Amino acid sequence: MSTLAIQPARQDTYGVWDLVGSEWIKLRSVRSTMWSLFATVALVLGIAALATATEASRWNSLSLAERLTFDPTALSLTGLLFGQLAIGVLGVLVMSAEYSTGTIRATFSAAPRRWQVLLAKALVFGLVAFVVSEAVSFGAFFLGQAILGRGIPHANLGLPGVARAVVGGGLYLTVLSELALGLATIIRHTAGAITAYVAVLLVLPLIVAALPSSIQDAVGRYLPANIGAALISTNGVVHRAVGGSVFSPWVGFGILCGYGLAALMLGGWLLVRRDA
Repeated sequence: MSTLAIQPARQDTYGVWDLVGSEWIKLRSVRSTMWSLFATVALVLGIAALATATEASRWNSLSLAERLTFDPTALSLTGLLFGQLAIGVLGVLVMSAEYSTGTIRATFSAAPRRWQVLLAKALVFGLVAFVVSEAVSFGAFFLGQAILGRGIPHANLGLPGVARAVVGGGLYLTVLSELALGLATIIRHTAGAITAYVAVLLVLPLIVAALPSSIQDAVGRYLPANIGAALISTNGVVHRAVGGSVFSPWVGFGILCGYGLAALMLGGWLLVRRDA
């Protein structure tokens, strides 16, 4: 009599690169992705055109001090400080949308190693955010310099600090998008995560501004808004949100990366310890 050996059911496992492919399909197949990216492009380019056109029209009436501190590069990149809101919303939705619809349970059932899911989301969205952010940063720069035209000081990528500012502007948006993803992983609710993200960028500077000047100077330089302003400046004249001093561009960028990494690590730690 023959015997039939019962083999245990094979359990498929998914590696990080399998999950990367899955996250790419998710990201490009939902309408919120295109709308958020479109809003980012429209805000950055629209404000670049508006800011540079306004400054060009009033150039002859500017004082000597204003002309000496004029930074055509930072002016054309002003829209990045508004585009950060649109790309941050998308960063939140990349994670929170799955919690809102309940599909996160299916994701974790297929990929029990939850930290790999977060890693795949961070890699896919980070790459998309980087490409879009750098594209709009360079686009805003060239658009702004074209509008300034002749007779008004304008910049080119060969001048000291200009390429750094343009590339840095794109990197600034990229890291903020990862910060938003980390906040969404921690909070898990779309409205709550967007509120926290906006609070970090816009509300926190208002709170710091209400503090004594000594505290403003000590704390203000750590604010993401001030770090972004320093990144896109080429002449050392930074239009700060609050505070009297700022870090050098790349030191500030390193601190900003620390914020994003801390949010993602805390989110990953909570992800593997909480129920879906």
